[in-house]
Amino acid sequence: MPDQPSGLEGFYQWVANVSDFIWGGSWAGQTVLPLPPMVVVLLGVGLWLMIGLRFYPLRKLGAAFAGLFQKDKEAQGGEISPFAALSTALSGQVGTGNLAGVATAITLGGPGALFWMWITALFGMALAFAEGALAVRYREQRPDGRYQGGPMYYIRHGLGKKWRWLSVLFCIGALLSSIATGNMIQANSFADSVNGLTGWPEWVAGLIAAVGVFAVIIGGIKSIGRVAETIVPFMAIAYVVMALLALALNFSEVPGAFAVIFESAFSGQAATGGFLGAGMIMAVRAGVARGLFSNEAGQGSTPIAHAVARTDDPARQGRFAMMGTFIDTLVICTATGLVMLTVQGAFPHTGPDGVQVMQEHVWTSDLRGFAMTQAAYSAAFPMQVMGDVSIGALIASVALLLFVFTTLITWGYYGERATTYLFGQKLAIPFRLLWVVMIFVGSFQEIEFVWRLGDIFNAAMALPNLVALAALSGVVFALARGDKKAGPDHE
Repeated sequence: MPDQPSGLEGFYQWVANVSDFIWGGSWAGQTVLPLPPMVVVLLGVGLWLMIGLRFYPLRKLGAAFAGLFQKDKEAQGGEISPFAALSTALSGQVGTGNLAGVATAITLGGPGALFWMWITALFGMALAFAEGALAVRYREQRPDGRYQGGPMYYIRHGLGKKWRWLSVLFCIGALLSSIATGNMIQANSFADSVNGLTGWPEWVAGLIAAVGVFAVIIGGIKSIGRVAETIVPFMAIAYVVMALLALALNFSEVPGAFAVIFESAFSGQAATGGFLGAGMIMAVRAGVARGLFSNEAGQGSTPIAHAVARTDDPARQGRFAMMGTFIDTLVICTATGLVMLTVQGAFPHTGPDGVQVMQEHVWTSDLRGFAMTQAAYSAAFPMQVMGDVSIGALIASVALLLFVFTTLITWGYYGERATTYLFGQKLAIPFRLLWVVMIFVGSFQEIEFVWRLGDIFNAAMALPNLVALAALSGVVFALARGDKKAGPDHE
């Protein structure tokens, strides 16, 4: 029997095992559950809400987008416009998951993983509606006139004193998750991209990111909202246009891409060789886990932003919240996935005999994560603009930088709200200072272990929120019917 790792190595292995069990249903590399626990809980609560809402998120999606063009009424409470709240939430949702996460899902589960990302997003829209609506319904106004809300407040005011321990658990998970996945992982991706483009040391890139983020978050949620509603629509539209152009250049491959997505999702067979895991279960696992990581539906982060919207209509803000899930996964992630499945080029792949050959599509190559996404865009737009850097690689890298920067500013606010709930408003400014320091530190760290911790912290954050959503589902259904004051009001 092989020796078990001990000391620090043993701790690392234990963390990896816990992460794999939560999100993969395996322990020490062996499958112990047919479906991962978090997948079951998230999809289960999402399905319950979707049925209870009578598919309201799907029926009202058009009305939700129409709401973007409605003028906001005055004196409805809150601090930023509903659109700014949506942009702020989206700035936290749209990040590395939309570029590197989609590539990882396809690598692990084949093209069929993209189908299961779509299914996850559909159920996620129900979760997001519930979060946004409850956030406005149970937000509170501080003595200084500012508003605050999120899962910790709809747990406290909606479920009562006996459930306050659940709000504390949520805030602990949110604080840890913000530092790991919302800060250090994002900062590391930012530094890697800057280093790849310019050759600058990672710590220099980390310093630049820290200064830029500090300049925004020091002004609080109003400053964050102004920056988000300026940058996020531009970066999302520009990225989708770039993806559509790449697809137009490879239009003949698009029908085949959809065919291979559906075949891989249900057949349990790989459409072509070259990726890890080809069965239907692997496609489900990879698609659901990466989809949820990207759109954050059910995690409890986005309602913290939606809670400060200037509106007195919980259902309206719930519709804005579900739009965020739709845009993040069904638009941006789909665009990324289709580019990787359609663009043709010459990509390296090492066969089982150790001989390297060139593959026609990047998803069958040895490339992983953002490198896969970047290579696809580089093949679509091969003209060189910076030495050996193609215009496609440059655009993908700039997109990642913008996505990561906006994620850093928004998750700084989420972490601050969790901190002040636990320890009081006096720690707001100290937390902002700590936040920018951690950006600098995270930029030059070995990040694999932080990814593992982040998976665990994300689950620790999501579970209390999902319990609250299930417990308050009756209130959610009433809010969707137009009862703005549905549900109890506990102290």
